Amino acid sequence: MDIVIEVPSGAHFSGWHPSTTSSSSPTHHPFVIVSLACVIGFDLRSPRGSGVSGGTASGKTTVCDMIIQQLQDHRVVLVCQDSFYRGLTNQELKRVHEYNFDHPNAFDTEQLVETISTLKSGQSVQVPIYDFKLHQRSSERSRQVNASEVIILEGILVFHEQRVRDMMNMKIFVDADPDVRLARRIRRDTVERGRDVHSYAKFVKPAFDDFILPSKKYADIIIPRGGENSVAIDLIVQHIRTKLGQHNLCKIYPNLNVIQSTFQTRGMHTLIRDKNISKHDFAFYSDRLIRLVVEHGLGYLPFTEKHVITPTGSIYTGVDFCKKLCGVSIIRSGESMENALRACCKGIKIGKILIHRGEGDETQLIYQKLPKDISERHVLLMDPVLGTGNTASQAIDLLMQKGVPETQIIFLNLISAPEGIHCVCKRFRHLKIVTSEIEEGLNEQFHVIPGLGEFGDRYFGTDDS
Repeated sequence: MDIVIEVPSGAHFSGWHPSTTSSSSPTHHPFVIVSLACVIGFDLRSPRGSGVSGGTASGKTTVCDMIIQQLQDHRVVLVCQDSFYRGLTNQELKRVHEYNFDHPNAFDTEQLVETISTLKSGQSVQVPIYDFKLHQRSSERSRQVNASEVIILEGILVFHEQRVRDMMNMKIFVDADPDVRLARRIRRDTVERGRDVHSYAKFVKPAFDDFILPSKKYADIIIPRGGENSVAIDLIVQHIRTKLGQHNLCKIYPNLNVIQSTFQTRGMHTLIRDKNISKHDFAFYSDRLIRLVVEHGLGYLPFTEKHVITPTGSIYTGVDFCKKLCGVSIIRSGESMENALRACCKGIKIGKILIHRGEGDETQLIYQKLPKDISERHVLLMDPVLGTGNTASQAIDLLMQKGVPETQIIFLNLISAPEGIHCVCKRFRHLKIVTSEIEEGLNEQFHVIPGLGEFGDRYFGTDDS
């Protein structure tokens, strides 16, 4: 389901790393490319992956500028489609007022695709500098853009070309009132770019109708009111921050797995973190997120090939589910995850472990009830919150003492503190952790921040405060 968020506006931001900056190649490919689209003078709403597109003068650049300024992170770079305008020939220059700068043919799309591909491969690139008054690229200068983990691609037609769209993880469309876009475009073209005011009706609006507006269907997010929509920008900034934080830990620990973050999952996290949410809604949205974590975790179980006959008499080659499987919940918060596991795995056996958490981060095993043949099974260990990692580590130690190989343990939780991830992943490098979001950290009382509070009390309705 696409999300419509309201936004527009425009400020100029170069977004380039200086050429004097040393190139830093990320270990992995950039995990997100953002495209922002803006509209000018007409009806338009659009995109998500990481790309920004839309009509002219809708406020794309302002939105990009605000995102980058709030992030203040060298791992985020901006690439503007405007840098890839083709230089005009002598014949075109003689009739420059008859040239359509909003048509796809006005851009060197091949070079744009090559540039983004190079950045994604971990290499720095030299991006052209375009003179909007001379309508030519500089032959002596270019801008260096270093390889980064987040690439924001901004331009009016970045969603038009499929090859460019396919490189985006999030596509954002920035919308604005048609009259506002018209005023901005005329002011920019006449004052900054030396163009004719009549080009708007002759080229800009038809190009919008023919190329930009049809591409809005590819947008994942639509931001009305551009830079004025601080709520939408804050959500996008937080989403990127989360991805950056997760990306770092996932590079350190290959056994750490974070489910894909979408604006649906972000919305559910927003709801369950709200201290004022009703108990019913807290349980409802927690169950939805838990189901996603369980489904993702099941994907790491071994499967065997299986052939079946379909109703048409054809042979379908598929896979058979892992037969030797059980769940183990850490009482009592972990019991909130049992229903999702039972819904996915019919008749699954579920064991229990009770570990008392004393003063500070001390823990003590109180009770355990596990299947007798647990050493022969793959185990899904369940606890919604991974904090210090001490409780999880003690539970994992117990499972291994019962003969469960480390490689056959998958630890499922909703949120994980970095401290807990370090604790578990350093000790147990062969089990897998599956979580839906990585937190900022722990406070002095060892509470996860921003966290969910006492999950068991909130889920089972025993927290009357």
